[in-house]
Amino acid sequence: MTQPQTHTTTIGYFKWAFIVTAIGLVLGAWLGWQSTGTIGGMAAVFFICTVLAVLEISLSFDNAIVNANKLKDMTPEWQHRFLTWGIIIAVFGMRIVFPLLIVVIAAGIGPIDAIVLAASKPEEYARIMNDAHLPIAAFGGTFLMMVGLTYFFDHEKDVHWISWVESKMARFATIKGIEIAFVLALILGFSTLLDPADAHTFVYSGIYGLLTFLVVEVVGGLLDASQQTMSAAAKGGFGAFLYLEVLDASFSFDGVIGAFALTQNLFVIAIGLGIGAMYVRSMTIMLVEKGTLSEYRYLEHGAFYAILILSVVMYFQTLVHIPEVITGLGGAALIGISLWSSIRYNKREREAELGGETNHGHARVEA
Repeated sequence: MTQPQTHTTTIGYFKWAFIVTAIGLVLGAWLGWQSTGTIGGMAAVFFICTVLAVLEISLSFDNAIVNANKLKDMTPEWQHRFLTWGIIIAVFGMRIVFPLLIVVIAAGIGPIDAIVLAASKPEEYARIMNDAHLPIAAFGGTFLMMVGLTYFFDHEKDVHWISWVESKMARFATIKGIEIAFVLALILGFSTLLDPADAHTFVYSGIYGLLTFLVVEVVGGLLDASQQTMSAAAKGGFGAFLYLEVLDASFSFDGVIGAFALTQNLFVIAIGLGIGAMYVRSMTIMLVEKGTLSEYRYLEHGAFYAILILSVVMYFQTLVHIPEVITGLGGAALIGISLWSSIRYNKREREAELGGETNHGHARVEA
């Protein structure tokens, strides 16, 4: 789908993100004052909100690129729905409702009791969240791994960044279900490194993550095909919207759990991660409207490699603690390298074109 030309400046895309940042940081400082009654406490909560926002942004570079990759082929109507309703679900659903839901299920208490627990006993709330980390990591890691592998195991994919790897993956994509077999083998193999009880939980959670990916793919395809002709089904409707929401949820698992290492206050976490989510939305809009993905041919590759690494990291986090800052910086570094590779490619192409034009001009003169 051809994207509309836009004259919005880069800063203009982040206007609402800046507004939400200001409101969020003021609200965070107020919470710090209310909970401690000291300037130091207010400054500490202000700082934590800032760090959480930066953490969320660093972890979500690849999320923005993948969102833009899907959105660029959606109709303007569904683009608007995702960037309005979708961000509301992302901020409030994943950053507030999701942590509460985990405690409701794990502790067997009601939603109101979970909110009271978060406000009155943050240490107990954080303990329950951390105890639920293993199944969350297995589920989210498996879903993200399927997202990454599906991108590379595509026989129609003809643009390769790391050619000697990607060309082979594209060739093997003609074997039906190869990525599913690979993920299942990895789940079973990785479970042997865990204690029997944890291994049982890991395998079941991983299989549920795999099933969720497959169900979203099937349901999305059926819904979109019923709304439009089969030739236009890729334009996406509710199915693509659903896919992006589940994808955002999987990206959010790591940040939400990791945030408890900085603070046990659910409301401070919601503010910090919510600010970060607004920047992801702004980056997504900018990538779609400016056509950045088509301009930098390897940018998507870097994002999907970052997704694969994140999925593996989530698996290993069931064994050892890996700081989320390292995960975020690793993903950002991969995207940065892919951007640099794209710029080099564009430069070589321009030089080749200029060289061709020069030679063509010389041939005309000689004639």
